[in-house]
Amino acid sequence: MALDRIDKSLLENLQEDSKQTNKQLSLKLNLSVTAVYERIKKLERTGVIKKSVCLLDKNKINQGFVAFCNIKLVQHSKDYVIKFEKEVTQLKEVLECYHISGDFDYLLKVLVKDMEAFREFMVKKLTSIDHIGSTHSTFMISEVKHTTAISLDDEIIKQ
Repeated sequence: MALDRIDKSLLENLQEDSKQTNKQLSLKLNLSVTAVYERIKKLERTGVIKKSVCLLDKNKINQGFVAFCNIKLVQHSKDYVIKFEKEVTQLKEVLECYHISGDFDYLLKVLVKDMEAFREFMVKKLTSIDHIGSTHSTFMISEVKHTTAISLDDEIIKQ
């Protein structure tokens, strides 16, 4: 879908704070409230906007331990891949899962309370999934950058 400059500005504003009212957005974009509403609905209908969410401070909810787990499957058969992906998506501690290239097959971002909770997760949940050949975990020391906002380059904008 081609986006114009107003769509781009609207999306940037919504990524910054999705709780802004249509009236607030209309003032920023110099549009009517109805025009803002219609543009948002169009972006939702076309799937550009997938959903709006609330971002939590992981430290304030006692879930500040971040681990990245590299997973290697025993085999790369379709059945193994499908089964692993189905099971890993059911683990509430896994925030993100990517099928990747390189030495490992998957990269997981895991969020738990502390090292003890991570060990519990590894022993009782992750490694109980069949077809995992090996795992390699690294832990976050500090968060340098974390954003959910996607940069909207000028190339995506229709003239």
